[in-house]
Amino acid sequence: MIKLEPVELHNKLYTAIVVELPETSLTIVTGKKGYIMCGALDIDILNKKWPNRKMPAARALGVQTIDELLEAPLADVSKAAEALGVKKGMTGKEALYYM
Repeated sequence: MIKLEPVELHNKLYTAIVVELPETSLTIVTGKKGYIMCGALDIDILNKKWPNRKMPAARALGVQTIDELLEAPLADVSKAAEALGVKKGMTGKEALYYM
């Protein structure tokens, strides 16, 4: 099952996406410039394999819900996200302000 729902933060609307898979789920919140995601995202691949795409992205580990993703500290941040002001250790909610 795939669930989409709006998330209001910082007087803006973001899109939350949850893809339920066997034994896990993919959890994503996206803004106009970038997105945050659960541990399924591989930041190293974004930075090394596709640096020309300049994708602002960050991931939090050990999260399963949208609320957990918004509150968790970010474990990894892409170079493009850093350029927007996103820093490792910020909460997902804080990072979305820049995205």
